[in-house]
Amino acid sequence: MSITNSEKKDKIELSSNKPEKIFCGMVSNMIKHVFLIFRTYLDMFIDLVYGYFWEGKRKPIPALEKRHAMLAESAVTLAAKIRNKELKSEDLVRACIERIQQVNPIINAVTDERYEDALNEAREVDKLIESGLPDDYFQKKPFLGVPFTAKESHAARGMLHTLGVVSRRHVRAHHDAECVRRVKGAGAILVAVTNVPEINKWMESRNFVFGQTNNPHHTGRTPGGSSGGEAALHASIAAPISLCSDIGGSTRMPAFFCGLYALNPTSGYTSLKGSALRTGKEKSMASIGFISRHCSDLIPLTKTIVIADKAQELNLDRPVDVKKLRYFYVETAQDLRVSPISADLRAAMNRAITKLTEAVSSTDQAPAPYYHRGFNHMFVLWRYWMTHEEDVFAELLTNNTGTAYFYKEFPKKLLGMSDYTLPAILKLADDQVLPPVNKQWAEQLTKELTDDLIKLLGDDGVLLFPSSPQVAPYHYSPIVRPFNFAYWAIFNALRFPAAQVPLGLNSDKLPVGIQVVAAPRQEALCAAVAQHLGEALGGVVPPCQILQ
Repeated sequence: MSITNSEKKDKIELSSNKPEKIFCGMVSNMIKHVFLIFRTYLDMFIDLVYGYFWEGKRKPIPALEKRHAMLAESAVTLAAKIRNKELKSEDLVRACIERIQQVNPIINAVTDERYEDALNEAREVDKLIESGLPDDYFQKKPFLGVPFTAKESHAARGMLHTLGVVSRRHVRAHHDAECVRRVKGAGAILVAVTNVPEINKWMESRNFVFGQTNNPHHTGRTPGGSSGGEAALHASIAAPISLCSDIGGSTRMPAFFCGLYALNPTSGYTSLKGSALRTGKEKSMASIGFISRHCSDLIPLTKTIVIADKAQELNLDRPVDVKKLRYFYVETAQDLRVSPISADLRAAMNRAITKLTEAVSSTDQAPAPYYHRGFNHMFVLWRYWMTHEEDVFAELLTNNTGTAYFYKEFPKKLLGMSDYTLPAILKLADDQVLPPVNKQWAEQLTKELTDDLIKLLGDDGVLLFPSSPQVAPYHYSPIVRPFNFAYWAIFNALRFPAAQVPLGLNSDKLPVGIQVVAAPRQEALCAAVAQHLGEALGGVVPPCQILQ
């Protein structure tokens, strides 16, 4: 077939442009490499500066006394012991309360409590069980008599429901959030609610109503946000069940920083009614979830909060053989807004890859690297989809009595007169000042990444993904590294389920870990692989001694 003069001209132009494109690519890669080296040393400098202020403020968590040893057991085990009359609910609730009173002065996690009411409810449970209950009663209430705590942004009847906002400092909830109602309906007993950042929108659980929550592994570091109070309390072995939520890593981030397991279900399958003032009718990428010291608790707990008519779609009880799954991994994303992955977390990923390579039945299933350009823009994609959330941050800050504006609040902040934290004011700047993300680009790239991952993973594949560039940061340091949560947030934007897996501690005795991600409605895969890796590679290491 003959080639036209026009085609010849195009080929010549392409050929002549090829060296130029290669050169531009080389220059671009060099600039990126230099920038990453700069970011690495900048992160080291930031840690050096903040460490100077916070390293000496590390306070030990009291040992778990023998009389409280039951708190170290899983919620499923505790429920079985109560059901079989091996343990009284009142004794368990009392142990929970006493342990909270021991650790809370150090971690500052609890914002309101109902200790006496919880003890009274526990006594009623013990009376019911003593009188004899049919098996189907326990099936309907699988966590009967087990105490739980919830982040304060979930409405809990009679409890403070401030969302960390000064204008709501005295507000109490008149009704339970749907997730609280469901956990209570499963027989669990609410003991306390815990600290969050303002409107759940920051990487640290600090506000001007209750102050700052500390990480029990290192009290000079943050437990994360927005479920930081829950994670700090749970890691301190003070609460068997911890009810959280996640719109940008809010369950998984605190679990990672505090060395716990977490499961964030596929969005749209848990009710948000009553959580952060939502009606439950909104379309949102947020989900309700749990953190736990025991991976075996995550699926049973998740079953209690899944919307009833959608439960079958998730198939949470699906049996999973980790030896027969297919595995993929991302060692590091190329989002230049985010810090480079630290050596500790690269090592954690490598250990997980090695362990799964040993576990699989054939070499075809061995973990294989995965890349998609969508991971170069994790934060921006999440930022775009946040604009589709129906709640308005600037209005929620005023308790929906007006609108907070960056141009007013920032000067007030400089004068020490603002009721809002600096992260909240910077969130206003992001919403009100910075240019919006290109709609067509963001939606197209999200679709490409979503479709590619669904095709890749199917119903028998999982993706190992970094949790964060670094371990739990020092207090206040996230303000100079505000995009590092994007490793969690991208999967909210994609609406994929993800589990956080603890993999022991680094040389500084701080938790390390990774995420396990699956296609929508494949939570069972996430939980199975999380349990396998956690058990094999260190799992949960408590921040205190457990006395026998």
